Amino acid sequence: MRIQLLIIAAAPLLLGGCLARTAVEAVSLPVKAASSAVDLATTSQSEADQTRGREIRRREERLGQLQEEYDELAADCEDGDDKACREAIAVRREIDALIPTIPVEPV
Repeated sequence: MRIQLLIIAAAPLLLGGCLARTAVEAVSLPVKAASSAVDLATTSQSEADQTRGREIRRREERLGQLQEEYDELAADCEDGDDKACREAIAVRREIDALIPTIPVEPV
């Protein structure tokens, strides 16, 4: 009986810290959730730079492929292949459209 009274008497002291900590966590939870949502919704500058760099490299690779294809078609065109001439013109147009999207490195 004395043990039960001792536990009941000590319960508010022991549980007070737990309740206070739970209250603080409950109050700060919306702030944490909002800041996490903002982090997910925004892109850091380094992430944006990485994405831009990947896109530029993809365009440069495509430009290289088109240039090789154009060179082959132009050689066939010079040999008298009319179909190769028409295809070379189409490839050249794609090259001309792609070049302005690739930044020029300063010298």
